[in-house]
Amino acid sequence: MGRPKIGLALGSGGARGFSHLGVLKVLEDSHIPIDYISGSSMGALIGSLYGAGQSIDHLYQMAKYSRRNYFLDVTVSKLGFFQGKRIEEYVRLFTYGKKLEDFSIPVSIIATDLHSGKRVIFTEGDAAKAVRASVSIPGIFVPAEIDKRLLVDGGVIKRVPITAVQEMGADITIAVDCAHYTPSTEVHSIYDVIIQSIDIMQNEVVKVKATNADIMLRPDVSRFSSRAFKNISEIIQEGEIIALQHINFIENKMNNWKENT
Repeated sequence: MGRPKIGLALGSGGARGFSHLGVLKVLEDSHIPIDYISGSSMGALIGSLYGAGQSIDHLYQMAKYSRRNYFLDVTVSKLGFFQGKRIEEYVRLFTYGKKLEDFSIPVSIIATDLHSGKRVIFTEGDAAKAVRASVSIPGIFVPAEIDKRLLVDGGVIKRVPITAVQEMGADITIAVDCAHYTPSTEVHSIYDVIIQSIDIMQNEVVKVKATNADIMLRPDVSRFSSRAFKNISEIIQEGEIIALQHINFIENKMNNWKENT
């Protein structure tokens, strides 16, 4: 009879996106197979590292020792503060220099075309360049130029790229949304202004758009900053908690799919 193909859609969220790791660990420990992954922004980064073959234990260690300045390379440009080469090199190193089509798990990386305003999906080619495009927060990172297109953060157009993973062939879709907006007075720089504005915008978009995932996981990470790489262990733990709460539901979904096939 076979089993349903499981797709995992990992959303944007900055540092809160480390909660994706907790979800991945619980799914793996519970023997829930992951056949496809789609990712926007931080979800693209985490999804690409896992899809390329990094073990979840190694990713936990990498995350706990991550610092924001690892990914930032200041540049003199009218289009952004950071060039994005450092994060591209980071991704290339930890995806073993693989192309997307060579990943252990197929991964779709979502970016936004700055000119057309349309979604761009990468399923093949240079994984590091695709992720660099997907994490390019407008105004913070210089847009990535690929195939004569200027590309920015995938979260601008698809905070949680559910449709993309369904288009890959997923029968059951598990989505992870960790980009919750909470009012904050911690706005002290142009960086804070841009990030806070994007959080507000995405929050309003999600309010008016219905989600069509089979399982929607929302880790309780609103108390953590999306901008500061602090409390990473606690952020990961929230991913574990929400996934554990839904494991029985996920297993029932899989069993019911078998019965109806």
